[in-house]
Amino acid sequence: MGHPAELNGSTLAMLIALVRKHTGINMSERKSVLLQGRLRPRMRTLAIDSYEEYLMLVERGGAEVFRFIDLVTTNDTLFFRTPAVWNHFAQYFLPEWHALALGRPLRIWSAAAASGEEAYSIAMLCEEFQAREPAFRYQVLATDISQEILAKARTGQYGGRSVERIKQSHPRMFAKYMVDTDDGGARVAEVVKRQLTFSIHNLMKPMLQEVFDIVFLRNVLIYFEDDVSEIILREVAASMKPGATLVLGESESIVRIKTAFIFQSPLIYTRGEVPA
Repeated sequence: MGHPAELNGSTLAMLIALVRKHTGINMSERKSVLLQGRLRPRMRTLAIDSYEEYLMLVERGGAEVFRFIDLVTTNDTLFFRTPAVWNHFAQYFLPEWHALALGRPLRIWSAAAASGEEAYSIAMLCEEFQAREPAFRYQVLATDISQEILAKARTGQYGGRSVERIKQSHPRMFAKYMVDTDDGGARVAEVVKRQLTFSIHNLMKPMLQEVFDIVFLRNVLIYFEDDVSEIILREVAASMKPGATLVLGESESIVRIKTAFIFQSPLIYTRGEVPA
């Protein structure tokens, strides 16, 4: 098999259009080197010589679409990323929500959960709160568009930077909720894993029959144009209770977009009326 030619011109435009069609992400032509690096190993596996041939395979649909989505999406997350978010969740949101909950379980959605560190961080803090408030109950749904990264998240097995960071930033949480493994990594304890459900979900599609009290949609909207972000936020709002909390990433702003969300504090929004 020869080496594929450089991605450029109409082929690059076709690739960018396919990424947007299947993920909603609007990539620029500057990402061509990144995209080439991600597609070439898969093309070698399939013994496909040209990007055009591979993109035609994706266009035909079927299982290769899911492999394509796995290849072109970026999944980078860490335990307890952005301390201000976790301080708000543990110190303000959980006590205030529990005081008004009347015994019902807290329903949490970790959207675009990637490899799962965010969802497990949520569950660890909920476990800590439950130790102080035994009547508290919670459920965490973690979703992502990538089947491959969700399969990794389900294992709860981590290594490298993820483990190093939580050991340094939250040593007590690591000791309580993670177990060292023989390969130098660590796995999430069962007491945390049992509260999580993982599911494939495209954020541009409705989340059927789910009504959440808080949604973590962090470092996601930065990948989308405003028109797609508006669709995503409309679908997310439809899955939330009135007055529920939305948590965004530190680089994100929704002030230019017509949404149901009302600013509360940096990164924190409340769901109001869904716009028509």
